[in-house]
Amino acid sequence: MHASIILLLPFFSALLILLGHRQLKGASVLISVGSSIISFVACLFFLAADDDNRLLLPFIEVGTFNAGIDALIDKQSRGMMFIVSFVGMLVHIFSLGYMKDDESKPRFFGSLSLFMFSMTGIVLAGNLIMMFIFWELVGLSSYLLIGHWYQKASAAEACKKAFLTNRIGDFGFMIGILLLFGANGGNVNLIDLETAFTSGPLRPDAPGYSAGFTTAAALCIFLGAVGKSAQFPLHVWLPDAMEGPTPVSALIHAATMVAAGVYMLVRVSFLVTASPLAAEIIAGIGCGTALLAALMATQQNDIKRVLAYSTLSQLGYMVMAVGAVAMAAQHGHQGAHAADPGHPAMFHLYTHAFFKAMLFLGSGAVIYACHHEQDIWKMGGLRKHMPVTFWTFAIGTAALMGVPFLSGFWSKEAVLGAAYDSGCKVLFLAGAATAALTAFYMTRLLIVAFFGKPRTDSAHHATEAPMVMILPLAILAIFSVLSGYDVLATPLQAMKPPHVEGHQTVLFASLTALILGAGAAIYLYRGKDKDPVSIKLFANKFYFDEIYAVIVRVCQDRVAWIVTALERVFVDGIVARLPAAIIARLGAATRMLQGGHLQGYTFLLGGGVIAVVYLLVFVLPRLGH
Repeated sequence: MHASIILLLPFFSALLILLGHRQLKGASVLISVGSSIISFVACLFFLAADDDNRLLLPFIEVGTFNAGIDALIDKQSRGMMFIVSFVGMLVHIFSLGYMKDDESKPRFFGSLSLFMFSMTGIVLAGNLIMMFIFWELVGLSSYLLIGHWYQKASAAEACKKAFLTNRIGDFGFMIGILLLFGANGGNVNLIDLETAFTSGPLRPDAPGYSAGFTTAAALCIFLGAVGKSAQFPLHVWLPDAMEGPTPVSALIHAATMVAAGVYMLVRVSFLVTASPLAAEIIAGIGCGTALLAALMATQQNDIKRVLAYSTLSQLGYMVMAVGAVAMAAQHGHQGAHAADPGHPAMFHLYTHAFFKAMLFLGSGAVIYACHHEQDIWKMGGLRKHMPVTFWTFAIGTAALMGVPFLSGFWSKEAVLGAAYDSGCKVLFLAGAATAALTAFYMTRLLIVAFFGKPRTDSAHHATEAPMVMILPLAILAIFSVLSGYDVLATPLQAMKPPHVEGHQTVLFASLTALILGAGAAIYLYRGKDKDPVSIKLFANKFYFDEIYAVIVRVCQDRVAWIVTALERVFVDGIVARLPAAIIARLGAATRMLQGGHLQGYTFLLGGGVIAVVYLLVFVLPRLGH
C-alpha cells in the first residue's frame, strides 16, 4: 500500500499540474509540495515494511513472459527511498522561497513531481525492464528541469547536452539488459538474476560459462551508470546542468539522478563480482573520475560549479567502492560481500546526499542574497551577513572534507577501507589524494566566499535568506552530523560497514589528507582578493569540452557532409532525377507523334501499312525457311 502511494502520488500530481496548470495556477504549487510531504510520510511507514517483491501494476504479459511494475522491498530500497523522498520534500519547500517570483512556477513544480515519480520507480524497480523505463523518464524530467529557463541559450544547450550524453550511456544499458535477457531465458528479475549468477546456470563454475559474456554484460550495464552518474568520459554534462535553478541542482546532484547509477550498480553487484576484469575497469574509471574532477574543482570560481565538480568526484568515489568491494570479494576477503546492506558505496551515497543537498541549497541561499551573483571572488564577508547560512554551509563543508565525527568522515573511511582491501595500492593512494584535494577546494570555497571583506555591493548588502529557505538547511545540517552514526543510520536502513584490516593505515591517510588539503588552502587563500593560483589546465576542465567539440566537428560533421553528398548524387540524382529525366525525354519524343495534324496522321498510317507489307512479303518467308 505504501509503495503504491509513494510511486503513484507524484505521477498523478505531475499529470494534474502539467495538464491543468493554467486553470490551477497557484494551486499547482501546493499540489506538488503536498504530494512530496505525503510521499515522505508514507516513506516513514515504508521503512518498517517487511522484505518483499510484490507486483504493483501488470505491464507486459506475452505468453509465459511477464514484466510488471513491481516493488523490490529490502534494506537498500527502503534506505534509498527515504533519501529520495526526504531530500525531494526539502527541495520542494526550499523552492517555495527561491522560485516565488518565477513566472513559470507551475511548470517547474510539475516537472519536480515528474522527477520524483521517475526516481521512485528506479528505487522500487524489481526487474531491469521496469528500471530502464523509469531510467529514461528520469532523463526526460531532468531535461525539463535543467532547461526550465529555456529562454537562456546556455540553459537550452545544457539540457540538450545532458539528454544526448545520457542517451549514449542508456544505449549501453539497454544492450546489457538484452544480453542478460537472452542468457537467463527472458527473466531479468533482480532476485532471479542474482540467483542465476551465484548458484544457478550463470555462476562462474557452471558448465558452458563464458567469462567474456559476463564481462560484456557487466560493462554494458555499467555504461548506463557512466551516463547517469557522470563518470569519465561522459562526465561533461553534469557541470553544465548548473544552468537550471539551484533547487534543481540540489535535487539532481545530491541524492537522486546522479545517485541512480551508483544505486543500480550496487543492485547488480553480483554481476560485477562475477567478472574480475569488469570489477577492475569499474574501480579504475571511478578512481580516475574522482581524481580528475577534484583537480578541476580546485580552479573553479562559480560557487555552483565547485559543488558540481565535487559531486563528480564523490560519485567517482562511490563507483570506485563498487569495483573495489567486488575485487576484495573475488580475493575472498571477509566482510566484503557485494550485496551487503552496509556496502561502502551505498553508505557514502547515503551520507553524501544530506550534506551535498545542504551545500547546494546553501549556495542557492547565497546566490539569492547576492542578487544572483555566483562568482565567489565577488562575494566575501558573508559570514557576518548570513550567519545561519554560514554555519550550515560550514557543517556541510566539514562533512564533505571528512572532518572526524561528522557523517562524511565515516563514509569516506569506508570507501578508503574498501580501496585498501581491494589489494590495489593505486586505488588507495588515488583515493587519499582525492580526499586531500577535496579538503583543499572546499576550504578555498569557504574562505573566499564567507571570510574577509565584501568585494562587491551585492555582497556588502546581502541579508539572511527567508525562513522557508533556512529551515531545510538547518534540518540537513543535523543529518550531516548524525547520519553517520548507528543511532540514525540503522533505522534508516543505511548500515555502516564494519572496520576492515589496515584501519589504522586508512585512518592515518585520511587525517593526513585532511590536514594537508585544508592547511594548504588556508595558507594560500586567507586574506586574498584574487586567486593566487592559476592552472589553466584545471580551470578549463582538461579541455574535454573542446576535445569533444573537435571530435564532433571532424567526425560527425564530416560524416554528415559525406552522407549529404552521397544523398545528392545517388538519391536525389541517380535514383530520383535520372528516371524522371528519362521519362520526360520519352514523353517529349512521343508527343511529336500526337501533333494534331491530319496530314501527319495520314503519313504515319501510310508508313505503317508499308512496314506491315514489307514484313509479310520479305521478312516472314525467310524466317519460315
